[in-house]
Amino acid sequence: MLIINIKEDESIDRALKRYKKKFQAVGLVKELRNRKHFVKPSVVRRNEILSAAYRQAKYGSQTAE
Repeated sequence: MLIINIKEDESIDRALKRYKKKFQAVGLVKELRNRKHFVKPSVVRRNEILSAAYRQAKYGSQTAE
């Protein structure tokens, strides 16, 4: 359960923005989506390797000049 302490002279909009940011940082929605369907560990590992290879190809080949 997320708890947001509202500071004095803080608008409800600002507190709501802090709540949303904290909620996203926790990753609750992402975790729920991942748990919706079972994925075999071998498939998870394969996806990790493929995404790492994609990131390496896209961002790893840049050189600082």
